[in-house]
Amino acid sequence: MTVEDLISSMLREEGGFQKAFKSILDEELDLSLSEFCSIAGISQSTMYKILEENREPNLRTIRLIIKSLRTLYRTGTENFVAVVASPSFVEALPRTMEASGTDVKIKEYPISTVEDAIIAAVRAERDGALAVVCAPIIALVVEKILSIPVVSVMPLGSVIKALDVVKGLI
Repeated sequence: MTVEDLISSMLREEGGFQKAFKSILDEELDLSLSEFCSIAGISQSTMYKILEENREPNLRTIRLIIKSLRTLYRTGTENFVAVVASPSFVEALPRTMEASGTDVKIKEYPISTVEDAIIAAVRAERDGALAVVCAPIIALVVEKILSIPVVSVMPLGSVIKALDVVKGLI
């Protein structure tokens, strides 16, 4: 079950959040409620009231739960940076790069439209990307949507090449 499934369960039926959350803790994460509360920064009494359906979770609590679950799901998975760009750009990328003494995987998200780029950036975050690299025009949009760092590709080499091409035309 994913975090998105948890959210869907909450919206679909009364008590759906409670069932889905208990399933995630018990079956997938193998965590006690007190361990989760400690990680999430939520009081145990608040979580007990929510899980016993004596209280509906407020938006702040839901956000803390989702953020903590996403962090827990990411733990133990490989680190990667997502590159959202045209197919010709991503095919020239290395598969891994070294950063601070650690190999970090480069995961490609080839796109052909602005809409594809936005969807790919959201998908990359859901896949567990540490950061997203994309064109500046897309970065302005996706940095408002994502909760992970967004870095713009700055194509200085292409600008210099273009100047060399037009040098003879001026």
